[in-house]
Amino acid sequence: MNQVCAAMPKVKAIGHNQSAQTGYRDRITVPACFAFLSDYETLAHNALSIVATAGTHNEEAMLVSHEREKMINAIIYFANHTRHLGKIKLFKLLYLLDFEHFRQTGRSVTGLDYRAWKFGPVPVALEQEWEEPEADMAQAIRIEPERVIDYVRETVAAQTEFDDSHFSNRELRIMANLAEQYRDELSHRMIDVTHAENGAWARVWNGGRGFDQPIDYAMSLRDDDPHRAAILEFAREHQALVQANQTTRG
Repeated sequence: MNQVCAAMPKVKAIGHNQSAQTGYRDRITVPACFAFLSDYETLAHNALSIVATAGTHNEEAMLVSHEREKMINAIIYFANHTRHLGKIKLFKLLYLLDFEHFRQTGRSVTGLDYRAWKFGPVPVALEQEWEEPEADMAQAIRIEPERVIDYVRETVAAQTEFDDSHFSNRELRIMANLAEQYRDELSHRMIDVTHAENGAWARVWNGGRGFDQPIDYAMSLRDDDPHRAAILEFAREHQALVQANQTTRG
C-alpha cells in the first residue's frame, strides 16, 4: 500500500486496537483506498505494517502459525457442515475459500499453494501430508474409506471441535456460504465448479500443458476490479513479511 495509497487521503481514525497476543495498542488511521476492507481486517493490515516499520516479526510469526491452525479448522468446519466430504470435494472447498478471500482482501485463509492437476486445483502440501498427517492434523480429523458404487471415497470426519478463534468475520462468512452452497454436492459437481471456462485453473491447465504449474492467487482478480491495484500491493507486502520472517527464523 505504500505505493498505491501514499498519495491518497486518509479517513478519520476509528479507535484503538489492542492485540491480545502482543498487548500492542495504537490509534488507527485508515487509508481511504482500504475502505473495502472491514475494520477487523484493516486493523490486521495496520498491525502488519507496524511490524514491518519496527523491524520485528513477532506478529507475522503468529500469523504464519495460525494459517496452519486455520487450515485444520477449515477442514473441521467443512466436515461438520457438508455431506460427502471426500478428498476431492475438500480440496475444492479450500481452493474456493482461499481464492475468494484473496479476491476480497489480498491474502488467503490457509496459506496453501495450489497447482493445476487433471481434476482441478490441488493444495500440494496437503496432498503430500494426506497419507501420513502430522500430529495436529491426525488429532483433528480422520479419514474413513467409504465404498461409493465403483470407487472408494476418502471421507473426512472431524474428531475435535471447530475453533473459530483465529478467523475473521469475513473468513467465517465465506466458509459458511460455501458450506451452504455445496453442502450436498458430490465431487464431480465440485470438479465442474473449479473447471469453469476461463477460470484460474482452466487458464493454467491449458488442455494439460500446464500440469503441476502453480495457480497464481492474483488470477482471482478481474482486470477491471477497481480495488485490484490496492489488493495486489497488500498481497506483495504480506508476502514480503512472510519471507522476511522465514529468513529470520531460518
